[in-house]
Amino acid sequence: MRVEAQPAFILHARAWRETSLLLEAFTRDFGRVGLVARGVRGARARLPRSLLEPLQALSLGWSGRGELQTLTAAEPEGPAFALRGDALMSALYVNELLVRLIARGDPHPRLFGRYADLLDGLVRTSAPAWSLRCFERDLLAAIGYALQLETAADSGAIIDPEQAYDYLPEQGAVAAGDHPDGVRVRGSALLALAAGREPDGQDLSALRRLMRRLIGAHVGERGLQSWRVLAGPLRGN
Repeated sequence: MRVEAQPAFILHARAWRETSLLLEAFTRDFGRVGLVARGVRGARARLPRSLLEPLQALSLGWSGRGELQTLTAAEPEGPAFALRGDALMSALYVNELLVRLIARGDPHPRLFGRYADLLDGLVRTSAPAWSLRCFERDLLAAIGYALQLETAADSGAIIDPEQAYDYLPEQGAVAAGDHPDGVRVRGSALLALAAGREPDGQDLSALRRLMRRLIGAHVGERGLQSWRVLAGPLRGN
């Protein structure tokens, strides 16, 4: 198979052999793709190594079959996103989420657009927590684990913004009680996330705990490296 001019972002790159790179790319029409970029780390590199960094919108070409295909072309699609501090760390966290949760070869064109919008939004915000919660919500929905945010799982009743709930990863929101596996959250927080309306600080903190629990159920006991490396800087995000 040969692909040309595919909109993409590099999620992760690591050295391979003496002059090459192994890339994880998130593409519009093919989802996550594993690529080998041959000969890009030498003095006579056909493609500049700097072009294959994360957070740069690209147009990629590749050929081959199987889990790893060969990169044949890479062109920039506009300037790289100039992210620093918490915004940069947030973007790297999202990259790890995509690598861990999106299967190779599973297209998610709408999520690809959401990712591009997220990077653009991170450039302009000093408080990325709400943007991250919304993207986590959309990512889980894209892989088939949409959150139940507007009705209670135990009764089917409409979520009451004034009531407390325990959100259970395998069920959804139930009336607050003795649920050691649940995350305690107000109805107002669940409704805010459903509507995409930024909540107050208390609800935002509860949503952070909720999303971490839900994502943890999918990434396994090892968790995410971002949670450990960036625990301090991203404590509130």
